[in-house]
Amino acid sequence: MTAASPGPGFSTTVGALRLREWRLGPGQPTLVMDQFSADDFNLVVDDRADVHINSKDGSFYLGWFPSGRPGTEGEGWKIAVTGTAEVRGYQMSFDTETPADIVAAAVARVLETSRQV
Repeated sequence: MTAASPGPGFSTTVGALRLREWRLGPGQPTLVMDQFSADDFNLVVDDRADVHINSKDGSFYLGWFPSGRPGTEGEGWKIAVTGTAEVRGYQMSFDTETPADIVAAAVARVLETSRQV
């Protein structure tokens, strides 16, 4: 099938577009949460049912906000790693609708970069 452009532009075929389907929807947050052990991390569930996980030394933070983080536009996940005196830390955020397995992959990679000192 060819889609013709009514004016300036181009025409193409559906096959040439190489259409894809993508995983959508929040999924199962346990894919993220199950990566943390009580030996190394603290977990708190607050009165809004938001989940907060931090490393025992306070250098890592993960927040899950099922209804959106207060004061943001739909932020559902927040990951933050504290820097040092020489190197800045970093943070990343994901929307409430970001699939949990995508967030889990990011968390797994961050955890892989840590080491005990």
